[in-house]
Amino acid sequence: MSTSFENAATKSVDVNGTTFVYREAGKKGGTSVVFLHHLTAVLDDWDPRVVDGLAAARHVIAFDNRGVGGSGGSTPKTVEAMAQDAVAFIRALDLGKVDLLGFSLGGFVAQVIAQQHPGLVRKIILAGTGPAGGEGIANIGAVLQDAFAKAAASNKHPKQFLFFTQTGNGQAAAEDFLQRLKERTKDLDAPVSNDTIQAQIAAIQAWGQDDAAALGTVQHPVLVANGDHDVMVPSVNSFELVRRLPNAQLSIFPDAGHGGIFQYHADFVEQARAFLWQ
Repeated sequence: MSTSFENAATKSVDVNGTTFVYREAGKKGGTSVVFLHHLTAVLDDWDPRVVDGLAAARHVIAFDNRGVGGSGGSTPKTVEAMAQDAVAFIRALDLGKVDLLGFSLGGFVAQVIAQQHPGLVRKIILAGTGPAGGEGIANIGAVLQDAFAKAAASNKHPKQFLFFTQTGNGQAAAEDFLQRLKERTKDLDAPVSNDTIQAQIAAIQAWGQDDAAALGTVQHPVLVANGDHDVMVPSVNSFELVRRLPNAQLSIFPDAGHGGIFQYHADFVEQARAFLWQ
């Protein structure tokens, strides 16, 4: 299997009686990299440059968790329940051990998986994310409201405010990213529902008020990546992750926001591949 993410078939698997949809790219064999996505996101929201960049060297799997996009069931209102669903999906595919790439909300989920199911995980990449109880995380509702208001007033996409800086470089990167998301034109995923969005927001707010003491038990190698001006999960949380995790390294992209790994997709892919092959 070496198809690009743009042309990857949307597949499904039964996970304890619920249908989960997923796509995969790259050659099977070795340790698969499982992608865990952000608030409001479905399969079509993954940057194809990031997926294809990693799939050039590894088997990559992206999926919709319970209640998201084309997957069945109802989206849970806690990160812990989302993590249990993700683990059930991984086991339904008979994957013995995986690497995790958790972006934003997906990074919260990855942390819980690593804490509660350490034997399932080899290495972890945490991007645009933060620890439980991290600074500003519980403010997600206000951040979203502000971004959607600005987007409506300027006829722009909310991700131009949420994922990227407002500098010339940041907004040029935003335009490029949004165009890449349109490259796939067939077999598109179902849009995220309002019920799912509300459940995810509740989970993020609860995570922002939780405690990160258990992070010190995570012994896996971890790559933490973010932009230097993240308005969704403030960048200070990336530094806090590295402080708390016993075996972590940090990559901060300049003049970049929450979507720093998409703005600097080539650099990020190079770093991620080097980290996963170490």
